[in-house]
Amino acid sequence: MSKTNKMAIIPVMLCFFAMGFVDLVGIASNYVKEDLQLSDSVANVLPSLVFFWFLIFSVPTGMLMNRIGRKRTVLLSLAVTVAALLLPLFGESFTLMLVSFSLLGIGNALMQTSLNPLVSSVIQGGNLASTLTFGQFVKAIASFLAPYIAMWGAMASIPAFGLGWRVLFPVYMIIGIVASLLLAYTPINEPEHKGKASSVTDCVCLLSRNVVLLSFLGIMCHVGIDVGTNTTAPKLLMERLGMSLNDAAFATSLYFIFRTVGSLTGSLFLRMVSNRVFFTLSVVMMALSMLGIAVGESKAVLYTAIALVGYGNSNIFPLVFSQALLSDESRQNEISGLMIMGLFGGTVFPLLMGFASDAAGQVGAVAVMAVGVIYLFTYIPRIKTVSNDSAQ
Repeated sequence: MSKTNKMAIIPVMLCFFAMGFVDLVGIASNYVKEDLQLSDSVANVLPSLVFFWFLIFSVPTGMLMNRIGRKRTVLLSLAVTVAALLLPLFGESFTLMLVSFSLLGIGNALMQTSLNPLVSSVIQGGNLASTLTFGQFVKAIASFLAPYIAMWGAMASIPAFGLGWRVLFPVYMIIGIVASLLLAYTPINEPEHKGKASSVTDCVCLLSRNVVLLSFLGIMCHVGIDVGTNTTAPKLLMERLGMSLNDAAFATSLYFIFRTVGSLTGSLFLRMVSNRVFFTLSVVMMALSMLGIAVGESKAVLYTAIALVGYGNSNIFPLVFSQALLSDESRQNEISGLMIMGLFGGTVFPLLMGFASDAAGQVGAVAVMAVGVIYLFTYIPRIKTVSNDSAQ
């Protein structure tokens, strides 16, 4: 790797940290719910709105990259993200938070689609997979820090400048600005684009293929469970154990800690067992978690269940994603865009969970996630016992 590329990896990794900002929506929506006295169904509109934009922007972002380049697309995503983080400094009205979360979703849709290809412009050869894996680890750091920063701000454990839990937004905004400046002034040589960009029509037509459709639904379930746990875990502790929101916020961090551990150890286990065996074990962990969350009444049971779903869900995306890509190597760009659109599951699940929890308490929300876990069990036969490297 050249000296230029070694320098470029620093701002790129900081961009991965910025990619993790989207996961603040879980704890933030809980604080907004408490401050504005919202019902679960209304509060869950916030995280749902974030992931709605993946349906709209994933494929057009690929087309945009072909016009302005990968680096400029990532810079655009950072600009939108910084704008999203700036808005909550001016208040906490529901309308303002809707706009802020919408911009956060748009920025993350742009970033998710463009940042991974940018890494391939910086790192070539055998180091690419390990670099992408490390990038996901960096992203996870931002994810599990968010609840702590919000909690510390709410409890005045850190200078909050009158913002309370919303101090989370300027902290991450400053990091986003730093990432933007470092990336803007770092030279990166990008390959000249050759060929035609994927279109929405190209992607939708692929849903007629059985494995692509089932994988798309699998991604939706994975993301729905991810966002659903992120949002619901603190509410469960408040409902079952009578915790305050500041104390219950640890549940979100616990989930992300075990999701991070799962991402780091998953590649090791995939060298020891087949893709199908590891996928099955992961889904079994998630099923046990749903059972524990549904009936658990003690802190130990609920914390264990949250940890299990974090670890089990951590490697579902790469395993399902790789199966879809392997189904047609000549159409991988289109299939990749369609799988990113599957992140729309982060919109569907929280909305359904909000209505279910309003009707039956948080056990109703858990029932919605359990449906997603059941679907993943039906996906197991689709996992081919191919080279384990393909799942990374």
